[in-house]
Amino acid sequence: MSEISHDDHAAPEPDEDGHVHGHEEHAGHDEHAEHGEALGPIDWPAWGAGVLGVGAGLVVAFCLYVATSL
Repeated sequence: MSEISHDDHAAPEPDEDGHVHGHEEHAGHDEHAEHGEALGPIDWPAWGAGVLGVGAGLVVAFCLYVATSL
């Protein structure tokens, strides 16, 4: 296989809204560099709600277990 340089690629055509999708959106970025999205700060209220939801689910499951095992 032969390597294809970036110059050999044709530019993508804009869609019906005039937006160009593809390689040109990332102009100035090295294609082969590691790209990772930053996750940002931890949303503690969301974590707390999730933990409370899991706890409530476990309580309901335990109550159902006790109610049906009699």
